[in-house]
Amino acid sequence: MTKAERERLISEHVRLVHHIVGRIGAHLPENVDREDLISAGILGLIKAIDRYDAQHGAKLATYASSVIRGEVMESLRSKDWAPRSVRRKARELAKVAAALEYRLGRPPAGDELADAMGMDIDDYHRLLEETSSATLLSLEEALSVGDEDRDNEAPDVDPWDDFGDPALQMEEEDVKRVLIEAVDRLPDREKQVIGLYYQDELTLKEIGEVLGVTESRICQIHSQAISRLRGIAARELSVAVPK
Repeated sequence: MTKAERERLISEHVRLVHHIVGRIGAHLPENVDREDLISAGILGLIKAIDRYDAQHGAKLATYASSVIRGEVMESLRSKDWAPRSVRRKARELAKVAAALEYRLGRPPAGDELADAMGMDIDDYHRLLEETSSATLLSLEEALSVGDEDRDNEAPDVDPWDDFGDPALQMEEEDVKRVLIEAVDRLPDREKQVIGLYYQDELTLKEIGEVLGVTESRICQIHSQAISRLRGIAARELSVAVPK
């Protein structure tokens, strides 16, 4: 690849970096520097272009998205973007939600989750808002139970390594299956928010306008939905939620 071709590809795909950073960073704490995330994303884009091999069958944009997201997430981990106390609460809520749903045989209501957490409903809503920044990533990353404790890792993993590995492909298919089934079991409002956020790619503010509620309320609904999904994934994929 010539230098001119490389620069052309970078220029053509730089919008992908801004899109990914915008999605990840929309509701992160103010102390997270978006320019740092964009820089990390650009680094990921350059790595992807240098490594790209069309013979694998994936489009450059598809491959680059994975590498860009990985670099942005690694940048976030290195900055400890979500306090450990918040991540711990998010894991605890996921664990409680999964156990309660298993016991009830249905998705528990908000007040039932509040009771199970030993909180009144107002404190529970505050917990959802507090943990929202720990869940507003991609749905796949939110379901990656245990990723919160990888802060000291600095892997330079190439997604091409996963191509052609039957075990990894089977694992990915299992996750997708569990995810689809788990989303389908969500209460209607939570399912609607998940669809609007991840499929239609609306912001939480836009979803609030569509549904006629505040952005804060959408944050709570999203956080509660992700807690349910993480708990279900942990249980059904036989992955223990870290303590």
